[in-house]
Amino acid sequence: MKRTSIPKPFWALTLSPLLLAASCGYAGSGDSPPAQGAAAGDPAGAWDGDFAIAEHGSFSEPWASAFIPGTSMLFITEKPGTAKVYDTAQDRLMTVSGLPQVDYGGQGGLGEVAFLPGESANAVGTRTIYLTWAEAGEGDTRGAALGRGTLSCPLADSCRIDDLAVIWRQSPKVTGRGHYSHRIAFSPDRQHIFLASGDRQKMEPAQDRQSHLGKIVRLELDGTPAGDGAIDGALDDVWSMGHRNILGMDFDAQGRLWEIEHGPKGGDELNVVRKGANYGWPQRSNGVHYDGDPITDHSADDGFAKPAVNWTPVIAPGNMVFYSGTLFDGLAGDLLIAGLKSEAIVRVATDGDSAREVARYDMGERIRQIVEGPDGALWVLEDGDGGRLLELRPG
Repeated sequence: MKRTSIPKPFWALTLSPLLLAASCGYAGSGDSPPAQGAAAGDPAGAWDGDFAIAEHGSFSEPWASAFIPGTSMLFITEKPGTAKVYDTAQDRLMTVSGLPQVDYGGQGGLGEVAFLPGESANAVGTRTIYLTWAEAGEGDTRGAALGRGTLSCPLADSCRIDDLAVIWRQSPKVTGRGHYSHRIAFSPDRQHIFLASGDRQKMEPAQDRQSHLGKIVRLELDGTPAGDGAIDGALDDVWSMGHRNILGMDFDAQGRLWEIEHGPKGGDELNVVRKGANYGWPQRSNGVHYDGDPITDHSADDGFAKPAVNWTPVIAPGNMVFYSGTLFDGLAGDLLIAGLKSEAIVRVATDGDSAREVARYDMGERIRQIVEGPDGALWVLEDGDGGRLLELRPG
């Protein structure tokens, strides 16, 4: 991919969607290849798939990001346990103190960041902040934790988090350093937290109703369980089960919660999350085990919820976001997925509970995170040490 430098450092990139033969299952209708160019049905004059990209520095294994509501300030977590706030309007980077002690290693460290959507103002002031991280337990065990605190930025070059306290812990803590998931989505009414809890590479606990592993949990804003009896015999906060490693969750404009998760060897999944549903892992998957041992595919009558889209070869999702802005004409309502192994932004169109991949934009690097900025620009984080922060606008 050729990148031509122009001032500030902006690049004009032609990121034409790739025409793929990969499996992009359209629910109920088998496999469907993505469209070339803009999504089918886009009006004439819609965004043509080209980006102009500006680089805004690099970070130490960036993992998640979120704009502080009402501001131009982007909070960025770094997996080793540090974080930064970048003022996108003033081109100013700030340090963050008051962060938790994390268990760094493998896929673990500092994870998600989220802010209460209702706390919106044009200055930071004090904000409620939610963070997730990998937390050490007894012996050689670890688990995901969710904490809540108060963020302020009293100085021009620094912010701090006060009174950070754990409000939820993944149970049980187990050995290993993978599949924490710990992604956050707020309900559209802003009253509940949906939190992804990965299977921690243990597989079978995803079907254990008394384990958090392989689940999505629903919480009050203070971390109190709010599962609402979704699954008989399950923990009080469990909303859905049978998940593997969820790395993206977001609500669409109609209030449906979607999640995307890594499959094993093949079988990445995009799912509509329904109260009480069982998504089948590890009993069902459209992938196979890494050693080649088969896993029973999803079928129409197996009693498990089936993915709206599955990918083999995998895209290895980093996160996802439903685009709601107007800057990219014709993109509103579509789902954008950060691709790690695929080194791309994957675009998915949804129709009710159905979905299909319509385009893939080659980025040439592993993409960890994508969020929408206040004016509709896309802000992308590359994966790994030295991962860059990129601002994407129509080319």
